[in-house]
Amino acid sequence: MKTELDRNKSYWRANLKIVSCLMVVWFFCSFGFGIIFSDTLDQFRVGGFKLGFWFAQQGSIYIFIVLVFAYIHLMNKLDRKYAKIEKKD
Repeated sequence: MKTELDRNKSYWRANLKIVSCLMVVWFFCSFGFGIIFSDTLDQFRVGGFKLGFWFAQQGSIYIFIVLVFAYIHLMNKLDRKYAKIEKKD
């Protein structure tokens, strides 16, 4: 049977894995699409703007918002798994 310390370590390891994965996605979308691949993406247009420019100005912000909601969903799921739900007064 796992001790409380082992459960806490497992919880934080899973938490860091979630955060790391989401940060990699955000880095790839903001830095990769907005800077590195912008010349390639500029061949396509979104709302009259080149796609590389759009990602640099708007797309990375939208991706960030989606990642915030993904983080909320994944952390709620993790909290339920480890029964770490806070008690409401």
